[in-house]
Amino acid sequence: MGSEMCIRDRLFAGDCRHVTAEELFAEANAAALSVSLATVYNTLRQFVDAGLLREVLAEPGRAYFDTNISDHHHFFHVAEGRLEDVPADAVSIAKLPMVPAGATVERVDVIIRLNKA
Repeated sequence: MGSEMCIRDRLFAGDCRHVTAEELFAEANAAALSVSLATVYNTLRQFVDAGLLREVLAEPGRAYFDTNISDHHHFFHVAEGRLEDVPADAVSIAKLPMVPAGATVERVDVIIRLNKA
C-alpha cells in the first residue's frame, strides 16, 4: 500500500478530525507505517488542493488540517492547541469590508480563541 493511502486511511478513519502534519506523522510511526514527515506534508497539501481537506491557520507557524470541509467555523482552545467545530449558523456576521477591485469573497473563516477561565 502506498504512503498516501496509509496517510489517507489514518486521516479519514472515524469522525471528523483536526490534525497537524506532526500529529499525523506520529500516528503513522506509532502504527509502524514507514512514511516521512515530508511525505505527510506533501500528501496533506494534495488533499487540500483536491478539496478533500481544509487547512486552518489557528496559530502562527502551525497548520491544522480539517476533514470537515463543510461551511463552518472554529473554537481554538489556546492552552491545548485544539480546534473544535462551530456550526456556520451559530455565527452571524453583520457586515464585511468593501472587497478590493477585481476580488471576490471566497469564504469567511471565524476562529474564536478560548482560554481557560
